[in-house]
Amino acid sequence: MSVATVSVPAPAAPGGPLTGTGVLVRFNLRRDRIALPAWVVGIAAFVLTGPYLYGNLYPTAQDRANQAAVVGANPAMKALTGPGFGVEDYTYGAMLANEYLGFALILVALMTTVTVVRHTRAEEETGRFELVRASAVGRYAHLAAALLTAALASLALGVIVAVGLGTSGVDSLDWPGSLLFGATFPVTGLVFAGVAAVTAQISAYGRAATGLAGAAIGVAYTVRALGDVADNGLSWLSPVGWMQQTRVYVDDRWWPLLLGVVAAVAWLTIAFILVDRRDVGAGLAAPRRGAETGSARLGTAVGFAWRLHRATVVWWSVAIVLLAASYGSVADVIGSYADNESLRQMMASIGGATFVESYLSFICAILALAAAIFAIAAVRRARAEETAGRAEPVLATALSRTRWLAGHVVVALAGGVLLLALGGLGLGLASAATTGESRWIADLLAAQLAYAPALWATTAVAVAAFGLRPRVLWLAWAVLVWSLVAMYLGALLQLPQWLLNLSAYQHIPRLPVAEFTAWPLVVLTLVAAGLVTAGFASFRRRDLDLG
Repeated sequence: MSVATVSVPAPAAPGGPLTGTGVLVRFNLRRDRIALPAWVVGIAAFVLTGPYLYGNLYPTAQDRANQAAVVGANPAMKALTGPGFGVEDYTYGAMLANEYLGFALILVALMTTVTVVRHTRAEEETGRFELVRASAVGRYAHLAAALLTAALASLALGVIVAVGLGTSGVDSLDWPGSLLFGATFPVTGLVFAGVAAVTAQISAYGRAATGLAGAAIGVAYTVRALGDVADNGLSWLSPVGWMQQTRVYVDDRWWPLLLGVVAAVAWLTIAFILVDRRDVGAGLAAPRRGAETGSARLGTAVGFAWRLHRATVVWWSVAIVLLAASYGSVADVIGSYADNESLRQMMASIGGATFVESYLSFICAILALAAAIFAIAAVRRARAEETAGRAEPVLATALSRTRWLAGHVVVALAGGVLLLALGGLGLGLASAATTGESRWIADLLAAQLAYAPALWATTAVAVAAFGLRPRVLWLAWAVLVWSLVAMYLGALLQLPQWLLNLSAYQHIPRLPVAEFTAWPLVVLTLVAAGLVTAGFASFRRRDLDLG
């Protein structure tokens, strides 16, 4: 007698592959109730303060004409900011579009890529994705919810910026241009959200997916820069270039937005197709086969931490050298701003025998703040290892808590100093090349390295917060933001000196325009050592917090 077997297909989830998308969107917004508003408010504040700053820095038509000459004729400025539309009549609107829009679009791209990877690949990597999928959730729901979350954030940002610019009352910031300016944000956000959705299908690891998406942002910016400098049409291959080709506040062309919409639809379609081409938790790209035996350095706390941070250090090094070189490349023409009253006041607060010296000293401070961003993020990586559960099995070995945390802290502090040195060299070499004065190489390297104690003190705040109460690590970012405000707006807003002194960076001698004094550096180093010691001592006593 034969027995027939009958296969019964599993019932599909009620509602189809998008079941549960709405619930997951609300869940994502609940999880990102701090991060997303911080992104939106930060980017909006960055853009909306532009008209106010320009009104103070460039009050006359001649001031704006001087700026237009730099933006329109200097290849380095074109690479840094954009093609320079409207320089013939450089209104505040054209100035805002040329000098702010490109940077703002990069920030929007970063916001959406981080959001999408966080709610897709990172969820699979931690195992939470599989638990949620065990309920009535469709196969595409996670991806769709992540994309909708990113879209809502970029749309909210676009609305805030459009309304803020339209109601600013600043001459030339009319409503049609303001609406177009705001519309570039959700379009750009969707394009790079689609890119991140694809990279999340390719790699099995969240950091790799974020890195690939970040590399795509870097390529878009580089292609745009090369196209604008050479004026060869290459910028039309970049989503950032498309948005700048709208010529906001100059010609107000809406049709380049369609290119972004088409690209976004293409990337999103590819992402949803790739979801069906892989298993849950796996990536399309097979992980590279590692060595059979690890390096001896991996057996040390610092070596292991360096392996985790290595790629980040490399990318930061490249970025800060390019940024420093861009600023140094305009050192030969910065003297044309000496008749600008507001800029003269700002530079006078720095000191210096010449306008160029004051400018380069100011740029050194800005680069020091950029290096501090890396250092704080490196400390936060220790927190990520803890919340992901990866620190617990490592600490179950003979490795002590002190040595484990020391590995991350050493990379943060030493890596920050490395970025300071690279920034000083990049700024010095570019300044020497444009001005013909080789002294800038050594002077600016020394000026940059002088900020090491301030960087250590700022990073030490993150270490202390991690040890005492890791949920308040945001305090380190608050300290850094205040340092930026004190440095950039302190003179313009005429803030009291005691308030400015709350920033560690205010106590660093502004080389090469000021005399070198060692005692502030010694005091800041001791403060940093005390905060780091407090962080280590607290971490040894507290329980591991899985978030």
